[in-house]
Amino acid sequence: MPGDAGRVLVVDDNQVIRQLIKVNLELDGFEVMTASDGEECLEAVHRFRPDVITLDLAMPRLDGMRTVGRLRVDARTAEIPLVLVSASAAPEVPVGVDAVLAKPFEPAELVGLVRALCERARERAVHLAKPLAERRCPSRTLAP
Repeated sequence: MPGDAGRVLVVDDNQVIRQLIKVNLELDGFEVMTASDGEECLEAVHRFRPDVITLDLAMPRLDGMRTVGRLRVDARTAEIPLVLVSASAAPEVPVGVDAVLAKPFEPAELVGLVRALCERARERAVHLAKPLAERRCPSRTLAP
């Protein structure tokens, strides 16, 4: 069923790359939404609520790193794992980015990386939710 693996927002100004990433993720069970630049990403992220976002570095209007900065300062998006997918990406992972994948990439490598980040995000969400469940007040009984 689409979306069982997670939800991914794919952001790239190249339509062919967006479609390539989208198709490969959908074939692996992800629900995918696309955006052509950082501005569209910021407009879509709150409606779509992705588990992971893939971002190109060089895009018109709002590039990848400025998009990363805006996502990280918003409390609603600060914890979403971000994958920088770019031909011009440096080998080191920039601050605020969870992973870097250089173009050209193997589709299986991208899918595996996104899957791992989705699983890590779900584990984090379960871990953060656990203390809330433990805060329930214990049942009280009246002494006879």
